[in-house]
Amino acid sequence: MCGWCCCLECIHNIPPLNLLFLHFSSTPGREGEEGARTLSPMASISVPDPVPSPTEDAESIRKAVQGWGTDENALIEILGHRTAAQRAEIAVAYEGLYDKPLLRTLQDELSSHFKGAMTLWAMDPAARDAKLAYKALRKKGGDRHAWVLIEVACASSPDHLVAVRKAYCSAYGSSLEEDVAACPLYKEPLKQFLVRLVSSYRYGGEHVDGELARAEAADLHGAVAAKKQPLHGDVVRIVSSRSKPQLKATFQHYKQEHGKAIDEVLEGNRNDKLSAMLKTAVWCLTSPEKHFAEVIRSSIIGLGTDEESLTRAIVSRAEVDMKKVKEEYKVRYKTTVTKDVVGDTSGYYQGILLTLIGAE
Repeated sequence: MCGWCCCLECIHNIPPLNLLFLHFSSTPGREGEEGARTLSPMASISVPDPVPSPTEDAESIRKAVQGWGTDENALIEILGHRTAAQRAEIAVAYEGLYDKPLLRTLQDELSSHFKGAMTLWAMDPAARDAKLAYKALRKKGGDRHAWVLIEVACASSPDHLVAVRKAYCSAYGSSLEEDVAACPLYKEPLKQFLVRLVSSYRYGGEHVDGELARAEAADLHGAVAAKKQPLHGDVVRIVSSRSKPQLKATFQHYKQEHGKAIDEVLEGNRNDKLSAMLKTAVWCLTSPEKHFAEVIRSSIIGLGTDEESLTRAIVSRAEVDMKKVKEEYKVRYKTTVTKDVVGDTSGYYQGILLTLIGAE
């Protein structure tokens, strides 16, 4: 595998964007054709009204990449203001008109971190997460690459995770859970935890069993606080299998009974990487805005910028809950995502990130 956005051969291993979108139309925020065009109320991107037809957008993109130079601003203006469903339709129209995939055009015409952000943004969300997971399983050094697997498994809907697993198998000829289980970068019990997360299916519905929540809060406390085993078998079972409403009830009982939220307890064990991984899962399951605010901040603070993490966080949440992420960021860090991105990025890369972040 090559850089952040990957080589053409890697991109072509992903099934066609239009087929993925049509097959995985149950991802978050999409219910039927109308739902596919409706933004989440917490999404940060804006879409023009009326929206040009996919053919008109495809023709405008072609015009932007023809000739001696590329009109990067035009590409940002078009793709940065379209939903996943609309981008999929543009991709179909573009390939039909010009016999060339839109992703290949972006790969050929753009460069550096701007190319990485634009190609990730142009992908179907399930295919994007499959590629991010594939790359994370091959990244040496640092446990933060496991964050990607936890995000994919926990920060979206059960149906989206199913779509990611299907996209992964179609693209790479193996299952995501098998590749996590075989990955030499992770040791037990973290490996088992990751396998359980990516292979889970959390049933929907708002039903909560109060007695179960109380009992499992006690189980969590016994493992995490008393035994200092954050990835004890009971913890893995509870966190990897319960619905999000059930987990929220469990965590509420935990705080009521023990006077401290479970994520606060885990935060206190800063030097324990297993506690850090469990905290990431707790946040992604119940308050993903906390996790992604932290990803953005950690990618910016310190020497240099971690463009891969910054891009991943902004691209993956722009259509989901970036408004919440921005609110959390402002409360926690006393500044704005926009201000920090402006201070640490430049050029067209900055332009697409700011477009996706939207107004503060």
